[in-house]
Amino acid sequence: MSAHPSTPSTPSPFKQPKAVWAVAFACVISFMGIGLVDPILPSLSAQLHATPSQVSLLFTSYLVVTAVAMLVTGFVSSRIGAKRTLVAGLVLIVVFSAAAGASGSIDGIVGFRAGWGLGNALFIATSLAVIVGSASGGFAGAIILYETALGIGIAIGPLLGGELGGISWRGPFFGVAVLMTIALIATIVLVQPTPTPARRAGVADPVKALRHRGLLTMGLTALCYNWGFFTVLGYAPFPMDLGTHELGYVFTGWGLLVAFFSVFGAPWLQARLGIARSLYLNLALFALDILVIGVFTDSKVALIAAVIVAGAFIGINNTITTQAVMTVAPVERPVASAAYGFVRFIGGGLAPYAAGKLAEHHGVHLPFYIGAAAVALGIGVLATGHSLLAEAERVQAAEAAGHTPAEERRESLEKQALAEDLGSAG
Repeated sequence: MSAHPSTPSTPSPFKQPKAVWAVAFACVISFMGIGLVDPILPSLSAQLHATPSQVSLLFTSYLVVTAVAMLVTGFVSSRIGAKRTLVAGLVLIVVFSAAAGASGSIDGIVGFRAGWGLGNALFIATSLAVIVGSASGGFAGAIILYETALGIGIAIGPLLGGELGGISWRGPFFGVAVLMTIALIATIVLVQPTPTPARRAGVADPVKALRHRGLLTMGLTALCYNWGFFTVLGYAPFPMDLGTHELGYVFTGWGLLVAFFSVFGAPWLQARLGIARSLYLNLALFALDILVIGVFTDSKVALIAAVIVAGAFIGINNTITTQAVMTVAPVERPVASAAYGFVRFIGGGLAPYAAGKLAEHHGVHLPFYIGAAAVALGIGVLATGHSLLAEAERVQAAEAAGHTPAEERRESLEKQALAEDLGSAG
């Protein structure tokens, strides 16, 4: 018998109020923006006479601004409410995605992607909090629903990007503007206004939250993991040497694995191995997969296969890590989401640009070797918080079984936070 308790059966995460489905739909469209530009990267490079590292700035500007803007999401939402924050984020995405499509230079697109990242930050941090707070089926079910939206968005993004990009590189940007407008309308109509919290969050709250070892450990692990993730996502399209449609199909296969393993693979693996061993194994396999990409970059078949397989490891990691972060963080969930997002998106933002520069000066293999090493480093970082992962697993099992009331859990986390504060002051 496994030493780790199996997760008790819970209500289906897919039986939700209309408001939750509206936010989940908007999440799908938002996450489409991550992989949407993948199929058009080589096309943009050729048509706008830009180097791969210049084109990779589409990821860098988008994700670095998303990361920094995460610091103000709680400040904004605690003053205007979650619904208005969602709407503001969606409006910014619509405006800047359309502006990127209308731009005529790589610098213009990079700049508008930065504005898109601001809207994305407001939306992502708030949408997770809204889904967790409003969904039926418990905390784990809400996370699975959120990760399902992420997976579907990531899967559809490259397909839509490939099809629209086959017409014009502007097509994917205008496509997102149209779909996000639909999501905006659905959010306005179906999501009820939410009261502002009793306590207004400060701009520094997410940074202060990183003083807590559990949140910082998970964030740094995610930074290392995202370095590998976005090295694959942001640079692998160049050595594949495929057309826009073909790249769309490759990354759609990758995204489908992200979605499937987010929803089905992650809970199955966690129930059998527990949080810690599942993450160690998954990160090790992901590092090995990126290493294979680095070794066989010159083999189109091996490169394509390894990129698609990477979706399985990404899907598992996303779901298990998100649940663990929200469980170990001794702060409000919106603050935890913002702090975690700030750290992890820094790695995702810098990796594609670094990959392009490294490839230009040292060959196409080195970026993937470094990506694999970064993920392996993440295993070591995660191991420093092993006891916290065990506690997260215990809390999740108790909550799923109904043995730990929310008040008791919050009191326990607040005591942990106080102890860490006192320890850091010593």
